[in-house]
Amino acid sequence: MREGGGRRLHLREKRCRGASEAGLSVMARRVLKLASLAAATTGVYLYGNKFLDPNDFGVVRVGRAIATTAVITYDYLTSLRSVPYGSEEYDFLKSQVHLRSAERLRELCCANRGTFIKVGQHLGALDYLLPEEYTRTLKVLHSQAPQSTRQEIEQVIREDLGKEVLLLVVKQIFPDFEFMWLVEEAKKNLPLELDFLNEGRNAEKVAHMLKNFDFLKVPRIYWELSTRRVLLMEFMEGGQVNDRAYMKRNGINVNEVSRNLGKLYSEMIFVNGFVHCDPHPGNVLVKKCPASGKAHIILLDHGLYQVLSESFRMDYCHLWQALIKADMKRVQKYSRRLGAGDLYPLFACMLTARSWESVNRGIDRSPVSASEDIEIRSNAAAYLPQITQLLNNVPRQMLLLLKTNDLLRGIESALQTRASASSFLNMSRCCIRAVSTYQRSKSHSLYRRAQISLTEALSLWQINLYELFLWLKGSRLGNWVIALLSRMHHCTH
Repeated sequence: MREGGGRRLHLREKRCRGASEAGLSVMARRVLKLASLAAATTGVYLYGNKFLDPNDFGVVRVGRAIATTAVITYDYLTSLRSVPYGSEEYDFLKSQVHLRSAERLRELCCANRGTFIKVGQHLGALDYLLPEEYTRTLKVLHSQAPQSTRQEIEQVIREDLGKEVLLLVVKQIFPDFEFMWLVEEAKKNLPLELDFLNEGRNAEKVAHMLKNFDFLKVPRIYWELSTRRVLLMEFMEGGQVNDRAYMKRNGINVNEVSRNLGKLYSEMIFVNGFVHCDPHPGNVLVKKCPASGKAHIILLDHGLYQVLSESFRMDYCHLWQALIKADMKRVQKYSRRLGAGDLYPLFACMLTARSWESVNRGIDRSPVSASEDIEIRSNAAAYLPQITQLLNNVPRQMLLLLKTNDLLRGIESALQTRASASSFLNMSRCCIRAVSTYQRSKSHSLYRRAQISLTEALSLWQINLYELFLWLKGSRLGNWVIALLSRMHHCTH
């Protein structure tokens, strides 16, 4: 990834190692303080619940988190202390420590449950920030989270303290990365996610908003049997959206599912500004309709939505149009408007999950290669301070969109449909429609509104024509026509 004028951002090896050692030292001191705090609070004993469970006590969850922090910190300190930094042995051992630590974090989330699971799921989606060992291990929480008993469901325990302790654990492991933005977002969003009446309203709103998509299914809400802490909805089943084997067994077209999922989210983000922000594979199911033979997409868990302001949505539309067209001047302009400042090249790479070279060339020109994926992941670790700065500077609305983008890219990667031209064409359509609708709403001239509508129609027609060309190019008929034209060309010469 390059900075605007072509200069590279470097983190020198000596500085990296010094920061790493200093970070580990700070970790050790903090763990000792936390351990002292835990010892001072272990005498607290709570009464009043009919069913006594150690997880009902905040001190138990906090103590477990502190113990996990101590073990992880000790592992990093002892395993990497005597190994030359940057050597193959160091990289191998670091990967092993990452994996052990990630498994401990996952076990912590499963043991403490509740809000810990939510934060663990969030961390599992931060592919561009955390090492692969962490994201791969924590992604299990997307679909295999521990199930609560009926007694535990009836108790509904508040865990506001818990999420901050888990983030503190992660902070000890990655001292260069500030997670306060995640704490702030969790504090704001968790009460909404735990209000089931809010979730029911969101489900009905998105079902009505996207009623033109006959492939979308949202569970019906039974309001007469629902309260703020109990939500009864229609039961729907299907395979996870990233399960290629399930789709193959059931005759479901993978490309159709990927294309429709892209349509769904492009409509939510660019046109409506009301976005389902938790599309991990456990919340998006697919099932073949026996009557039509088409695949239905079932959208679950409607607790977390992001409402985009009109000005933010328009800037975001313009930015994606610029990214698709490889218009670097407009990429810079709208990235800056969204808070990226001089780090707009890094911002563009984070949004698209493509290298800066691919962004300059055009993200729809070629699919993501394995080498580019490796380059992106390795650069993410090197640019951690800059990524931190970006996440602190961009509007809060952008944070959940970044999470949503990452989850959708993960699904595309699993389905092997990532960076297909159709996804960018659907995004272009939605951006054109959104911008045109906004411009018409601001215009008082009948002639100007007609002009905007005509421009919109021509732009959409161009996209349809290009899509037809791509379809012909990839079809047998298209190959036959190209071969025939080629022979005719050779004959004339």
